[in-house]
Amino acid sequence: MFQNFSAPEKPVTGNSRLQALRNQMEQHSLDTLVVPHADEQRNEYLPASAERLAWLSGFTGSAGEAVITKNEAVIFVDGRYTLQSAQQTDAEFWTVESLIETPSHKWLRHNAIPGARIGFDPWLHTLNEVKNLKAAAKEIDGELIALKNNLVDAVWTDRPALPSEPVSIHDFTYAGKPTRKKLEAMQAAMVSENANACVLSDPSSVCWLFNIRGHDVAHTPITLAHAILRDDKEPILLIDSKKLDIEVKAFLTQVCELRDASELTETLASLSPNSRIILDPNLAAYALHSIIEDAGGTVVSASDPARLPRAIKNKTEIDGTRNAHLRDGAAVTSFLAWLDQQSSGSVDEITVAKKLEQMRTDMAGNMPLRDISFDTISGSGPNGAIVHYRVDESTNRKLQEGELYLCDSGAQHDDGTTDITRTVAIGEPSNDQRKMFTLVLKGHIGIALARFPKGTRGVDIDVLARMPLWQHGADYAHGTGHGVGSYLSVHEGPQSISKRGMQELLPGMIISNEPGYYRTGEFGIRIENLVLVREEMDIAGGDQLMLGFETLTLAPIDQRLIDPTMLTDDELHWLNAYHGHVRRQLEPLVEDRVVNWLRSATEPMVQNLPAASA
Repeated sequence: MFQNFSAPEKPVTGNSRLQALRNQMEQHSLDTLVVPHADEQRNEYLPASAERLAWLSGFTGSAGEAVITKNEAVIFVDGRYTLQSAQQTDAEFWTVESLIETPSHKWLRHNAIPGARIGFDPWLHTLNEVKNLKAAAKEIDGELIALKNNLVDAVWTDRPALPSEPVSIHDFTYAGKPTRKKLEAMQAAMVSENANACVLSDPSSVCWLFNIRGHDVAHTPITLAHAILRDDKEPILLIDSKKLDIEVKAFLTQVCELRDASELTETLASLSPNSRIILDPNLAAYALHSIIEDAGGTVVSASDPARLPRAIKNKTEIDGTRNAHLRDGAAVTSFLAWLDQQSSGSVDEITVAKKLEQMRTDMAGNMPLRDISFDTISGSGPNGAIVHYRVDESTNRKLQEGELYLCDSGAQHDDGTTDITRTVAIGEPSNDQRKMFTLVLKGHIGIALARFPKGTRGVDIDVLARMPLWQHGADYAHGTGHGVGSYLSVHEGPQSISKRGMQELLPGMIISNEPGYYRTGEFGIRIENLVLVREEMDIAGGDQLMLGFETLTLAPIDQRLIDPTMLTDDELHWLNAYHGHVRRQLEPLVEDRVVNWLRSATEPMVQNLPAASA
């Protein structure tokens, strides 16, 4: 199994860890300390050695930040983690704030004491984050202090070792483009910024550029490494040399100069004098900024030049992800057929999550399952209302009659990364459950059917997914879609469909379509497919070319939860066409016992059928 479900051995209760940290703060004459959920390279999912926020507070979500003062401990999370953070932290000592509405720098402006000395680790904050913290400190006549050593590490006595997993080559068969070709685009970006060098601090960009993969972070096939691109010489790859065998070294030395990760500061300082060096202000650690400027260089704030080319998949990657979704669709559909045969109350959240992973392994064929793409979200009843719920032995519950079961999962294969959510009825659903599910489905179809002109951003179409819910006084507190990598991170920027999705949607991008609805204490609903931004196309009778989406994910949507009378003709046509496509694609791949279930699950719906018999 690629995941385990053990409950935390020592839940973080009381304030002993907070008190130990406050003792460190006192020794460093600090009034306040900022502790982000971050590592030195700003990964979303962290190696165990970087889970400082989880160790301190108990909160295990993938986004968050804490502010510790002499008398308060505040944790900031987004809407995905509001319920989870409240459950995982000790309310006697921690309060929860919104990471979106009241991020730490805004909170400090109104709550830090005048003249406060505010400490932070410059390796764990980006340039833009430090800019905001400096502004907050200035407003209260305080001082922002860049610490030489991390204070959490000073009291975390059993901190895990840094990861050092072996690196593998991502074969050209799956990558579709060699490193030298990718470097051409990087060089052009440096020329446009009149830069001498560029630091790639995002491991996904480093792995994409050099066509390598690793296992330093759970479920995300990256290796922790930095790269420095130079305008006059081959790039430098700074990586723990223990990760590289002879074959990988030989592969990499054809396209770069290898140096050990421990040489990053020295190498960057030696390249900095009189040089203009690109750092991405949203990704690069502030410590890199300091190294460059202290050595006499100039920081050029510009986007990571690998980020956009990485997001726009080439033909090989697109063909690969289609194949990956075929296998994944067969596995998920076989799982749904199995689940439908289980009687209410006979299986629990852990059992079904294990079954799904096993089916993915069995269905992989000659393209082995390398990993799951994140810990499976397996939530029944009220647990489904916790957006990023992670089941363990202490929270595990049975799938009961009359409840909804939400399963969000994905797979990592050499040829692609998948991510799918299905919400299914356990027994007979209520009319209210059908209504809310159908509203979410209408939003999902709104994105799937969208046609939009060149230049459209994710923020411009996010409303299409929310409008059906808004019209009924409901919404969801997460984005509608995130980018997805090619055997890389399941959450990839810069593209998104969200209220903050400012990146133009470009052909070749892969993005999720996942509106939802969550009723605390009762149920959660999410319907997620991955979609590919298609090339511009003619619209019959139209005046200009339009972009649109190709749905990649292949698995039935539970028709027991759909009220067809709430769907328009176009929506019903999409649903029936999608299910017809799913049936045709998957029938040759699944066992005979699944075929009959698949045919029933994808039977065309008509509007004059009552919902209960649909």
